[in-house]
Amino acid sequence: MARHIVLDTETTGLDPRSGHRIIEIACVEVVDYMPTGREFHQYIQPDRPIDPDAERVHGISAAHLKDKPRFHDPLVVDAFLEFIGGDTLVAHNAPFDRGFINAELERCGRPCPPDDRWVDTLAMAKKKFPGMYNSLDALCKRMKISLAGREKHGALIDSNLLAMVYLELQGGKERALDLTSTMAVRAANAAVQAAYGARPRPLACRITEDERAAHEAFIKGVLKDKAVWLQLS
Repeated sequence: MARHIVLDTETTGLDPRSGHRIIEIACVEVVDYMPTGREFHQYIQPDRPIDPDAERVHGISAAHLKDKPRFHDPLVVDAFLEFIGGDTLVAHNAPFDRGFINAELERCGRPCPPDDRWVDTLAMAKKKFPGMYNSLDALCKRMKISLAGREKHGALIDSNLLAMVYLELQGGKERALDLTSTMAVRAANAAVQAAYGARPRPLACRITEDERAAHEAFIKGVLKDKAVWLQLS
């Protein structure tokens, strides 16, 4: 199974190199391009002011973060690293989130996920929709994904929206149905194989010659050329 982690962050500002920090991080587990319902979500005390422009975007105030854990707290860093494991990380404008996450991990003395583990949905969208506006909001509207209840940016709601956008960028609901169907058939076949083992020889045909002749007569006399399977032969 292919496991991906769709994630988003909210921050105190735009540049981790100037000391800005993560104040919210969320991850959504996606297996075979379908969200599983497993999530990781945490607000974080940044120990620095939040830029007014950033607060207007996400609506998270310093007062809201007053009693929240720091990133180096095991509730955050250990839980985050355990959740993402060694799987692919998906983000919209991935270099932004990657820069902040790497900066926080480096402060904790933890290794950063290699760059080749990251997938940037913004780059995917630009390739699929060249010359168009490809923000997360724009993609949701284009793909008819509901934005109900999203008044401001938030890491958890944006991660869930991005998981749906990622599915559409990978081929949409048709691919999901195909994957689901394929997985169900494989599971059923595996269960039968495990329970009964391989059939040593094919089943013998149980229809008699009289039954075969009666069936052919019905086709010729009633259905005639309207039999669907005759159109496929």
